[in-house]
Amino acid sequence: MKYTLLGEPLPVVICDVEPGETLITEGGAMSWMSPNMKMETTSGGGFGKMLGRMFAGDSLFLNRYTAQRGPGQIAFASSFPGSIRAIEIEPGREVIAQKASFLAAEEGVNLDIFFQKKMGAGLFGGEGFIMQKLSGKGTAFIEIDGHAVEYVLQAGQSMIVDTGYLAMMDATCSIEVVTVQGGAKNMLFGGEGLFNTVVSGPGKVVLQTMPVYKVAGAIMPYIPVSRD
Repeated sequence: MKYTLLGEPLPVVICDVEPGETLITEGGAMSWMSPNMKMETTSGGGFGKMLGRMFAGDSLFLNRYTAQRGPGQIAFASSFPGSIRAIEIEPGREVIAQKASFLAAEEGVNLDIFFQKKMGAGLFGGEGFIMQKLSGKGTAFIEIDGHAVEYVLQAGQSMIVDTGYLAMMDATCSIEVVTVQGGAKNMLFGGEGLFNTVVSGPGKVVLQTMPVYKVAGAIMPYIPVSRD
C-alpha cells in the first residue's frame, strides 16, 4: 500500500492498494474509492470486540475494503478539523490512542479496547475509562483534533497534560492522574479543573491542540436557546 496525506486542517488520506490488499475501517469512514474496491461488513472479531469498540466510541462493525481485478484506490477523510497521522504498528510497538480516533488500517492491525490500570486515570484523566490499543503489524491512520505535537520521553521523564489534550502514546508509557497543585484556591479558581494527567516515559507522546470538547465549550454560548 502507498498513501498520501492531503488537506490539513481538513485532512484526507488517499490509499493506493495492490490487487487483493485489504484495508479495515469503522463504518462510515470511507469518503471515495475506485469501482473495484469490494466492501464487506464484519464483526471484526466477534461480540466481545464489537462491545469493546462501542465503549471506545467507534462503530460496532468494521468494514473491509479489498482491491479486486487490479490496483485500487480508497480515501478516508477526517471527521473533525485537525491532522491524520500514519502510525507503523508492529510487535513490541503498540500504541494507545484516544477513543474514537481510529480511522483506518491495513488488515494486519488489531484494534482493541484498553482499560486504564488505575481507576483514577479512567475517571478523571480526560479520555474516559476506556482508550484504544492498536497492535499487530501494519500501517494505521489516526485522527488528531487540531495540530499534533510530539514529544519523546525517556525513562523517568514525565509531562503534565491538561484534560483531553493527550491524543496518543506508545504502550510503554504510563498515565497517572494527580490533583492540581497549590491547594484549594488553585483547584477552585484557577480555571484548569481539579485534575491533571501525568504521562511518564519511556516512549513517544502525541498531544493535540484542539480537543473536541474545548471547541464545543467555546461555541456553546453562541448557540441560540429555544424559548418554546
